[in-house]
Amino acid sequence: MDDRHIRDDQLWIQQGKTGAKRRIEIVGELKVLLTRIAKRKAGYKTRSTKPVVLESGQPTTYGMLRGRFDKAREAAGIEKALFQMRDLRAKAGTDKAETSGDIMQARDQLGHTTVVMTEQYIRDRRGKKVTPTR
Repeated sequence: MDDRHIRDDQLWIQQGKTGAKRRIEIVGELKVLLTRIAKRKAGYKTRSTKPVVLESGQPTTYGMLRGRFDKAREAAGIEKALFQMRDLRAKAGTDKAETSGDIMQARDQLGHTTVVMTEQYIRDRRGKKVTPTR
């Protein structure tokens, strides 16, 4: 993603595999995060339009991000087979379905054309989330 994809308080993206276009509203925690990133980047001499940059302001490459992700996972004591970068997409879909109570919203966020595909992404290893009787 790139700062140039932000227009009208929305993050405009086109997904790589399907080409599906999405406009993600910049609200809530996403707004807080992007504001924090912009403030941090404003202090660097080097200016990059990429949101994730090194301490020097230089943009990160996929390899750099992958290496840091792997180190963080190891430091947390999580086995590689249990949590990988690609699992973050499934987590996003699962969280959206859980918080909204609507798999259609998860489907739209993930850019799937069918609910069947979204169902393959949704993780229910934690069990269905329910509320107590009282």
